[in-house]
Amino acid sequence: MTLSQLDYIVAVDTYRHFATAAENCHVTQPTLSMQIQKLEDELGILVFDRSKQPVVPTETGQAVLAQAREVLRAARRIPEIVNESKNDFQGELKLGIIPTLAPYLLPYFIGEFVGKYPAVSVQIQELVTEQIIERLRNGLIDVGLVVTPLAENGITEIPLFREPFVVYTSNSHPLARVDRVKPTDLQSTGLWLLTEGHCFRNQVVDICGADRKSNTNSTLRYETGSLETLIKLVDKQDGFTLLPYLATLDMDDIRRARLRSFSEPDPVREVSLVMHRSFLKRKLINALKQEILLHIPAELTTASSGKGRVIRVSQ
Repeated sequence: MTLSQLDYIVAVDTYRHFATAAENCHVTQPTLSMQIQKLEDELGILVFDRSKQPVVPTETGQAVLAQAREVLRAARRIPEIVNESKNDFQGELKLGIIPTLAPYLLPYFIGEFVGKYPAVSVQIQELVTEQIIERLRNGLIDVGLVVTPLAENGITEIPLFREPFVVYTSNSHPLARVDRVKPTDLQSTGLWLLTEGHCFRNQVVDICGADRKSNTNSTLRYETGSLETLIKLVDKQDGFTLLPYLATLDMDDIRRARLRSFSEPDPVREVSLVMHRSFLKRKLINALKQEILLHIPAELTTASSGKGRVIRVSQ
């Protein structure tokens, strides 16, 4: 049994396709298939059921793959320990970030991080939370920037800050006449929501009430994953929506006049770094954490402050 063979079976499990796995392992498909066959012969089991498309692991193969991932993580940790002892920041850092954070948080820190650590190649993927968790488990990304708490087995969460929710309303909507929004005020018609699959949508539904699971504009249904689109819909089609605080900082004076804060305790979302429990690149991830905290707007409270009512992430 070799580390290469373990790498090959993990790749096939990740991509569920032998040719794609071989390509990502930088070997030919016959080489990959032969090495997996040798491993299966040595273990006396079948790791994969090849009769199904896409290929799937057998029941025993699932247990073998889980252990293989742990072995590979431990092996890859050894050179990182050496690099950390040399204070050596280099290599790749693969970051997943949710769409309701990416355009508003990344500009604050990513340029400074790349400039400070030029030997680090940063790869950023915009993904929903479910995809980030899946790719962390499969080792396809190193760290995620998401909203927590998630309570996912095997996932480590490092809270960074708490971000308030705010209401964005059209001038003609009843909420425009309210100074501080109370939960009962959100029963008004005209709510615009993100499409299914976004954790921000689920949090807004929790704030507004479990019965508000669809856009409450009866003559128009529109699904979007963009907060900017929701803002424009409110501008042109009336109604209101909820936004994270960071999404409001670049607004002009006309739009800022349409923002309404919540009565205390105001609802907030907890933004965190998330990693697999056996995560690698610890020093790099800690450097990323410090860079984020150094450059986020000062008015955002820290995760330890306890201010606000944290809206949990429902799946």
